[in-house]
Amino acid sequence: MPEGHTVHRIAMQLTADLVGHPAAVSSPQGRFAAGAALLDGRTITQARAVGKQLLVAFDAGDADLTRWLRVHLGLYGAWDFHGRISAVTAESVAVGSMGAPRLRRAVRMGEGEHAVGPDDGAAPAFPPAPVGQVRVRLLTDESLADLRGPAACEVLTPDDVAALVAAAGPDPRVDAWPDPEATAVERLTARRTAVGQLLMDQSVISGIGNIYRAELLFRARLDPRTPGRQVPVEIARGLWRDWVGLLDDGVRTGVMVTREGLDAEGRSRALADRSERHAVYGRAGEPCLVCGTPIARADLAGRTLYWCPACQV
Repeated sequence: MPEGHTVHRIAMQLTADLVGHPAAVSSPQGRFAAGAALLDGRTITQARAVGKQLLVAFDAGDADLTRWLRVHLGLYGAWDFHGRISAVTAESVAVGSMGAPRLRRAVRMGEGEHAVGPDDGAAPAFPPAPVGQVRVRLLTDESLADLRGPAACEVLTPDDVAALVAAAGPDPRVDAWPDPEATAVERLTARRTAVGQLLMDQSVISGIGNIYRAELLFRARLDPRTPGRQVPVEIARGLWRDWVGLLDDGVRTGVMVTREGLDAEGRSRALADRSERHAVYGRAGEPCLVCGTPIARADLAGRTLYWCPACQV
């Protein structure tokens, strides 16, 4: 499932190439036809992420009439970008061609990022015909964004968006909480629920998915089954601060690199090779990189959890 850094990068991509432009909004698949009709022809004025939620504003000339497209990618959702595709960060490494000022290939942003379609040097017709099950198509004069397979896709009012943000846990990259660190610490340490489950609760902290959850807990050397109330405040504060840094790095590069102590060469390998990126996630039965103990795997609240039984006590 795409985690918080990916949704922020999608919002940045939309901001770079579609915000400020009127958009033809359609639903080639047909499942979002009524919602698309409400947004069609409006100017896209804002794209933002709150954790795993993507919010795109469409202006009708009156703030009270602004409507928002809310998208949650879920397990299988992704956005395909065509036409003018700008580089969203100076250190974008996941898709090397994203910096081209006028690119006629497609870039898919979902669980990871990669170029799709032929790379024969030719410039295909723009806009391309929809291929497959496209739930929503956002088309401007020069850029196109196609949404496929989201878990949620709906039109919201400004009041709906305000309520959604108010119910969400703090996101380090969103200025919506007076003291996001204090809020995160309070919510992590207020309940008996296992901290490994709390970190995945989007009302506690926004944006953390299964990979970041496993890696944050390993980096803190914290047993994921520890009740939140038993997590020392300093450790909870450290989890938040580590999340701030990891999220920023993921947004900058488009890649989740969570292993500690990598030198420049090791980081380069990790950016290029998924198997070099994580200490515990996806490594069940393999030796811990710190102590050699086999990495454990179990289900927690319906999601697979990875941890080191020796380091995380």
